[in-house]
Amino acid sequence: MPYTTEEGGRLNNFAIEPKVYTADAPTQVQKRNYAIMGVAGALLVGLLVFVAYAVSSVS
Repeated sequence: MPYTTEEGGRLNNFAIEPKVYTADAPTQVQKRNYAIMGVAGALLVGLLVFVAYAVSSVS
């Protein structure tokens, strides 16, 4: 494991760095899935806001 000795005799360990790779552009299927998940997430947040408002306005 790589380490260095700092002033005062302290050891400083470093993590092993992962290999770097370039990201691939999303395919049409992945883009469609991202859009569907975005719409589903927006609907879920809207539903939660509606329920919170409905429950808070009940006397």
